Amino acid sequence: MRITVIGTGYVGLSTGVCLAEIGHHVICIDTSEEKINLLRGGKSPIYEPGMEELLTKNMVAKRLQFTTSHQEGLKKSEVIIVAVGTPQQDSGEADLTYLFQAIQDAAPYIEKGSIIVIKSTVPVGTNEKVKKLLEAFGQNKVSPFVVSNPEFLRQGSAVLDTLHPDRIVIGCENKEAAAVIEMMYAPLNASVVKTDARSAEMIKYESNAFLATKISFINNIGNLCEAVGANVEDVSKGMGLDQRIGAAFLQSGIGYGGSCFPKDVSALLAAAKEYHVPFSMIEETMMINNRQKLLLVKKALNRFGDLKHKKIAVLGFSFKPETDDMREAPSITIIHSLLNEGASVIGYDPVATRNAKGIFGEQIAYATSVEAAIKDSDAVFIVTEWKEIKQLVLSEVISQMKQPIVFDGRNSFSEEAVRDCEEIEYYPIGKPAIIIRKS
Repeated sequence: MRITVIGTGYVGLSTGVCLAEIGHHVICIDTSEEKINLLRGGKSPIYEPGMEELLTKNMVAKRLQFTTSHQEGLKKSEVIIVAVGTPQQDSGEADLTYLFQAIQDAAPYIEKGSIIVIKSTVPVGTNEKVKKLLEAFGQNKVSPFVVSNPEFLRQGSAVLDTLHPDRIVIGCENKEAAAVIEMMYAPLNASVVKTDARSAEMIKYESNAFLATKISFINNIGNLCEAVGANVEDVSKGMGLDQRIGAAFLQSGIGYGGSCFPKDVSALLAAAKEYHVPFSMIEETMMINNRQKLLLVKKALNRFGDLKHKKIAVLGFSFKPETDDMREAPSITIIHSLLNEGASVIGYDPVATRNAKGIFGEQIAYATSVEAAIKDSDAVFIVTEWKEIKQLVLSEVISQMKQPIVFDGRNSFSEEAVRDCEEIEYYPIGKPAIIIRKS
């Protein structure tokens, strides 16, 4: 098929590259000349494992192109996928400014028979508004079909998730249009859920809200485990073996972040309030997550009394491994809190340092390695569970510190690894602390 993708962020670029990989002819449109020039040179503007290899491969095969021109990009397009950002407003609602602008920019060039696919995460009823916009701004007097096709990508594994999806959701009242989109995805051999547009829009929000709730639930259980002397990892294992519950998203830590969960949970709550449907569970999910981000600082204050002039090494800036995304990352809350407490902060992340500098500027120091970050520190905060960090030998880490004190926000180390140290104070999440003094 001839497919156009509008927007080259995580979702748009992953979608475009992977649709080209399965044999379609794809042209991606973005209004940023800088981004398009980068992509034409075979460079991805986002950090995503495997992206640049597939990008280059499909450009060489002439199945993938990039342009800033809507006229060029939409010519003879059978399917037009809109994948622009819908950031959170102060009210918690999704900001549809970019989406509606993208539709207005594209409308004059959309040809008869094209199918518009909304992949951006949008509130219920948005697809109907898109159809009206297309009818109002289209110059060809066509009334294209609009299909809701939400994405379920995880940053850090977006390519893998696109090529091997759990399910594909297609929301459209027109069976013929839905069949075309199903055929577009046929090479992926995935389960397909066909429904109306409003239900498809809801599936995306409810999925993320449920996962966020599961995270906050186990985080609160972790806090209770600490209070009663239990081990949250054993509790999670015992719970997760129940097939009705499952083990995924039952790892206690310092909260969720990123571009999806916080935004989508807030948008769902905003929708519930708009329609006067009480949803206190979602409110509590958000409250628990906000508290959890401060847990390491609270533990450090309990240990030291105050943090003035303490040198704290923060390992990990990004909200999760395998991405440079820092949107709603726990590291932001943690570092600002440490600075407010008078601590001196030095941080390290394998890929997110540039983004961190845009947030913290010169308020903190930046290390180019784990070793440089932890040298002569009073304490280490493990904030992102990068493989490089999880593979550290703790006994070697603490030998370079001023004081062998580790606050592990991601439970990165086994009890055996901790007890191999001659001296350490190790404070995990949801488990008893391990304190070993030199004899």
